[in-house]
Amino acid sequence: MQDYILMTDSDSDLPYALKQQYDIPVVYMPYTLDGKEYFDDLGQTMDSKTFYDKMRAGAMPTTSALNEMVYEEYFEPYLAKGQDILFIAFSSQLSMTINAARAARDALLEKYPERKLIIVDTLSISAPQTILVLKAHELYRAGKPIEEVAQWVEDNKLRAQAFFTVDDLKYLKRGGRISPAVSAVGTLLDLKPILVETLEGKLDSTAKVRGRKKAMSFIVDKAVENIVDQKEAPAILLHADARAEAEKLADMIKVKLPDMDVRIENIGPVIGAHTGPGALAFCFLGKTRPQ
Repeated sequence: MQDYILMTDSDSDLPYALKQQYDIPVVYMPYTLDGKEYFDDLGQTMDSKTFYDKMRAGAMPTTSALNEMVYEEYFEPYLAKGQDILFIAFSSQLSMTINAARAARDALLEKYPERKLIIVDTLSISAPQTILVLKAHELYRAGKPIEEVAQWVEDNKLRAQAFFTVDDLKYLKRGGRISPAVSAVGTLLDLKPILVETLEGKLDSTAKVRGRKKAMSFIVDKAVENIVDQKEAPAILLHADARAEAEKLADMIKVKLPDMDVRIENIGPVIGAHTGPGALAFCFLGKTRPQ
């Protein structure tokens, strides 16, 4: 048994089955829907279809950051038991909440000076973060020390990639990621933006293609371009209540990358609040992000 624990947050969209299988502690991130605050517990309180059906019916979910006290409540029990912590966090460029985690770390290490609490900013969110967590957990299970596992994540985090496409531009417009004018023209012309996680850890548009089919083909081409070793890590294909299209995209990927292990999973509510139902994302470990 290791003398430290490896934990992450639910903005990783870590599949609940894998959380259970590997006993990975997860910090649950908050969101608000229909005036009520929820915590993203990886689909246990509210399943994915219910969430996206509410959005289709007009609900406008919002997301928010955790404060220092909440992180202390997650971290302290492990430190008090004599365990160190490696916390693999979602991108600092998408929320200020990592600053609360760091403040909690600093306060707790004053109280437990003999302990270690390492926080790694993955510059990722959603499944690219999960891929890093799962690869790090392989090293953890192999008995590697906390510093070595943390360094592996630091050294490889910009190889974790995602290519997203959305079904309806109104959700990106609502979140301020595109202007109303761009949304109107894009909807008229059936333009589908392709979003990526950038070198800086932000979400940005890398291309616009016409129609869903071309968007899916573009994602497949980018995967082929950027994946070096198909067997290095499983890929994760995410969908926002669009299982049939996700399976179709998985089939397209298998034609070009036949040795790739592709898991199909749900986009959680934090990302889904901004992409809306129907979003698709292919996430993998490959070359360094191109932008």
